[in-house]
Amino acid sequence: MLDLTDHDRAEMGAATRAFLAEGAVVHLCHPFGDVTGGAGFVEAALGPLWAAIPDAERRVDISIRGRDAHGQDWLGQAGQYAGRFDGPFLGIPGTGRLAALRFHEFFRIEADRAVEAQVIWDLPDLMIASGVWPMGPALGASGRVPGPMTQDGTRQTGDGAAALRVVGDMLDRLGRSAEGEAAMDLPAAWHPRCTWYGPGGIGNLRGIAGFRAHHQIPFLDAMPDRRAELDQGHFFGQGDYAAFTAWPGMSMTVTGDGWLGIAPAGQRITMRSLDFWRIEGDLIRENWVTVDLLHVWDQLGVDVLARMRQLL
Repeated sequence: MLDLTDHDRAEMGAATRAFLAEGAVVHLCHPFGDVTGGAGFVEAALGPLWAAIPDAERRVDISIRGRDAHGQDWLGQAGQYAGRFDGPFLGIPGTGRLAALRFHEFFRIEADRAVEAQVIWDLPDLMIASGVWPMGPALGASGRVPGPMTQDGTRQTGDGAAALRVVGDMLDRLGRSAEGEAAMDLPAAWHPRCTWYGPGGIGNLRGIAGFRAHHQIPFLDAMPDRRAELDQGHFFGQGDYAAFTAWPGMSMTVTGDGWLGIAPAGQRITMRSLDFWRIEGDLIRENWVTVDLLHVWDQLGVDVLARMRQLL
């Protein structure tokens, strides 16, 4: 599998090209767009990242692999590209200090090579850490997202069937949001001391009350017609972990009071997110979520990177 932990730039490029099939479809978060194969991934995103963080290490906190309902084999990994941020990267100025760019990367595997990839890097979080975030403050806590509290995210075995059942039941109940909080019955799925690790711009949330106040209620109020593309997506699990990906995974209209400080525009948008859950008993204890927020703002006519450059 893809190992980019302790290699120089040339070795990292070679490993990426070897892992991703030549014709693989690689879906990258905004502003990179779609590219083809490992060579495209390196040229569009990894090469500029290594130029900005020359000693970058790809540190993996979660790595699970399983088959989805369509019979496809998926590998999901979460962690950080960490190293000295000399910058710039996409115009984000370097700090000369340790930086950790959070990633969620999902790969569809055939014959031990990736033939499709879906990649979200938490660029808003890197901007916040560099002191150049031009949008509204996060409702949740900002800061580096930890790996699993059990430190077992790369050592899972088993088919993950129980974990998938817990998450699937939870998502079914979330679909009843129009019927009110009681219909969603969050305590039936979420541990009372659960932690929701959101992207930069939304932040990290603690407990059901924190999740409700700082993400779920503002999200549902702003986009009450949101529709999850669960049937078109890919659920897979291993051991105590479950994951979900779709590209995009949701569609909705920004109405209500707006979202994340954006005025309601009545604009129909889609949303990309890559999610991991860790199950403890029959409850969700930890949930890692990345959202391609720069793509959300782009659909609403806001160029976040251009606004950032105005601060420099």
